Amino acid sequence: MRKIRDILRLRHEVGLSYRDIANALNIGYGTVVDYLARAALAGLGWPIPEELGERELGRLLFPTQAVTGQRRFVEPDFLSLREELKDKGITKLLLWQEYRQQHPDNGYSYAQFCHRFKEWLARQKRSMRQIHLAGEKLFVDYCGPTLPVVNPDSGEIRFAQVFVAVLGASNYTFACASWTQKQVDWLKAHVRAFEFFGGVPEIVVPDNLKAAVRKTHRYEPDINPSYQQLAAHYQTVILPARPYKPKDKAKAEVAVQIVERWIMARLRHQTFFTLASLNQAIASLLEDLNQRPFKKLPGSRQSQFLQLDQPALRPLPAHPYQYTDIKQARVHIDYHVEYDRHYYSVPHHLVKQAVEVQASESALSIYYQGQRLATHVRSYRQGAHTTLAEHMPQSHRSLHEWSPERLLSWASDIGSQTRAVVNLLLARNKHQEQNYRSILGLLALAKKYDRERLNNACGRALLINSPNRQSVESILKQGLDQVAMEAPEKATQQELNLDHHENVRGAEYYN
Repeated sequence: MRKIRDILRLRHEVGLSYRDIANALNIGYGTVVDYLARAALAGLGWPIPEELGERELGRLLFPTQAVTGQRRFVEPDFLSLREELKDKGITKLLLWQEYRQQHPDNGYSYAQFCHRFKEWLARQKRSMRQIHLAGEKLFVDYCGPTLPVVNPDSGEIRFAQVFVAVLGASNYTFACASWTQKQVDWLKAHVRAFEFFGGVPEIVVPDNLKAAVRKTHRYEPDINPSYQQLAAHYQTVILPARPYKPKDKAKAEVAVQIVERWIMARLRHQTFFTLASLNQAIASLLEDLNQRPFKKLPGSRQSQFLQLDQPALRPLPAHPYQYTDIKQARVHIDYHVEYDRHYYSVPHHLVKQAVEVQASESALSIYYQGQRLATHVRSYRQGAHTTLAEHMPQSHRSLHEWSPERLLSWASDIGSQTRAVVNLLLARNKHQEQNYRSILGLLALAKKYDRERLNNACGRALLINSPNRQSVESILKQGLDQVAMEAPEKATQQELNLDHHENVRGAEYYN
């Protein structure tokens, strides 16, 4: 900037020589002589009117003179150029050629055209400075690089993800390592961050990763139910950053960069064999990071945290959040829903309906339209069923109430032969329901016939080695239970003479 006003003041008010003015303003002696000469030519004295700024003074001392043949360039319409460049196939070269066709004698060269358009475009961008209130926002994200963890037994290398959380007002930073960026590790990292800060902020600002947002949207993102449940437990709000808008979470971006440089880079030469040892090393360096003094601000992250954020954070709940997996499921025709390859019952009238399953480490709850319908103890036995009797239809419940002990007790009341047949039927089929139906059909014969006849019929079925319901019912229908029957004699080991058997024709039959 030209120092016209200072030169005139030092000359007319202070009375310095040309040489002293040059030394005082750190400019050349010839410049001082030239400026004062031009001021005298323009009729400028001292004091100068306040409405005249440096630019106006410069125009008075260096008036623009029309030079014969001087080129004057026509400025392009940069606003319309920017709109046209949005169309596919439109290039700056094409727009420049059209511009030169309109102004062949006073148009810019292609290099100047692009340079001025770039400068104009840079002036159109605006960046609003965000003001962060104490205890208001917590910004969370994952680092891009990972840290290796070596299995001491197999030598296998597994890479751990680094989670970062930073408070907006104080820049107080937290970091920890987890195996994945999946939902369970994502939520557990939040719990550890809240415990590290000793309180809960009003708003948590994450990125649009799958663990946080089920479906991204500029205005109404669909937050994962488990993440929403964590927010309700800690009485905070989840406000994801807009997609492709990193300035919405600039604090997280800077914190991630700092953690990568001041923690992860310092750990690159160390070998870790467990995730716990890695987190211990991160915690040690994290303490040093938060206590390091700011370069341009007073204090450190820790001192600012103690002064600003800590008093404004909400208190932690009495119990920490326990991860609950929330999924949608459809009720099968057997009034059970599947979760982790195990089947849990629901009221039978909800067959084919969509329900919500919330599973923790010890319990599983099933909700329909926001109302809890059933709670089961969590089972990790795959392929098995957990069924409550009150969820079954009446007909299924009646059959379900039977047990082997109850059936054997009923058969004993009829007779020992009946109990023996029932005992054999219980071990016949793999599925107990099939056995129960056959046994109930057998025992029901005592209503049509009396108990004594049924017991005798079971004894006869045992003798002919056919202990089943069909044989017993056939014996009763034909009245064979009332006919005495001798036990078959044991077959002798003597070989029979086949030549004298009545069913053997002999060789003479074919002659």
